[in-house]
Amino acid sequence: MPNLADTLPADSTGFAARALTQNAAAMKGSLILGIAAEVRALAASGQPICNLTVGDFDARQFPIPPELSEGVKAALDAAETNYPPAEGIAALREAVAAWYRRALGVEVSADWVVVASGARPVMYATYRLFLERGDTLLYCVPSWNNGYYGQLTDAVHETIETTADNDFMPTAGQLVEPFTRATLFTLNSPQNPTGTLIRPERLAEIARALVDENRKREADGRRPLLWMWDQVYWTLTFGGAVHAHPCALVPECAPYVVTIDAISKSFAATGLRVGWAVLPPVFAERMKAFIGHVGAWAPRPEQVATARFLQNDAAMEAFGTRFRAALAERLAVLDQGLTALGIEHLVPQGAMYLSVRFDLFGREGVNGAPMTTNEEVRQWLLQRAGIAVVPFQAFDLDADTGWFRMSVGAVSVGALAAALDRLASAIR
Repeated sequence: MPNLADTLPADSTGFAARALTQNAAAMKGSLILGIAAEVRALAASGQPICNLTVGDFDARQFPIPPELSEGVKAALDAAETNYPPAEGIAALREAVAAWYRRALGVEVSADWVVVASGARPVMYATYRLFLERGDTLLYCVPSWNNGYYGQLTDAVHETIETTADNDFMPTAGQLVEPFTRATLFTLNSPQNPTGTLIRPERLAEIARALVDENRKREADGRRPLLWMWDQVYWTLTFGGAVHAHPCALVPECAPYVVTIDAISKSFAATGLRVGWAVLPPVFAERMKAFIGHVGAWAPRPEQVATARFLQNDAAMEAFGTRFRAALAERLAVLDQGLTALGIEHLVPQGAMYLSVRFDLFGREGVNGAPMTTNEEVRQWLLQRAGIAVVPFQAFDLDADTGWFRMSVGAVSVGALAAALDRLASAIR
């Protein structure tokens, strides 16, 4: 039997450079996934590691709702195993629209909803629908995946750098002038990586600025400015933090808003791959065509189960109460431990993340030289304290500011307490 590896060119790099498009050659892999591979290798060597890099949930600690699990099994038993419609089954689209009416005060019908295999396909579809080469993508940093998707669409990147003083969220004042150049604006709340929310009053100001910009464009006959509103963590809020939807606050912005959502984070169901976009029907038809062409529909059994679960308010509330309490407990352990050590961080507001600033620059790193970069600090935390974190460079914030993301979705309370003890010893 021939070994196909023997047929490959000796100069594989040169071969790939000749074959790939310029766009594909420039594509970067996920920095977070690269860090995760390093952490797995270190853990396999026997070193105690508290892995706070994972934007996922350990199913042993955070199982999905039993009603959702049982619903998937029932759908399989009922032979719900053929292709779903490209836009998603009608029952799920109607359930999403009804849930938004009840929970968010957003009045939409099922023809606004396009279902896909998680949030990523409808996010990427949004970029493809509204960005062409040379168009301007406007987004804030730090934020998740905008840089990667913007590169894939050959967009011009314009970023707004946010700060801890404003919970790493933008203000309308920062956006009004860039709005005049942008074709697509993106914002995520509660936010990955920071675990913060944008306050409703500030969100309303941004929505009104978007409407004002689009009224000017309509008068001039220019393309509108679209807004991708990513709220996949919206059910996960803590303390007094309040999530709001821009279309509920300023209904006039609805023609320009694409909402991205999924069961992935709301119900710890990352592996079930059910997400959706909510957008005006004239755009939904185009997104349906895109999802159909790439085959990115969610599995039919999961769609059937999700449709039933979203109609069960009592089950959703019971699960959400337990889920938020378990996440809040872990985030509180980090909050209290970092406070005791005098380490700057933001009090958790939403999602499963905590933003922390390790100001260790100038201290001796693992290579014996003074630390000057986030990467050197990250390596020190990993090697000296057994704590794995993600630098904000993974979220398009290039500066070495000392800010990192900690994620508590895959760790126990005991593991967090032990990690904080190791951190205290390492700092001493």
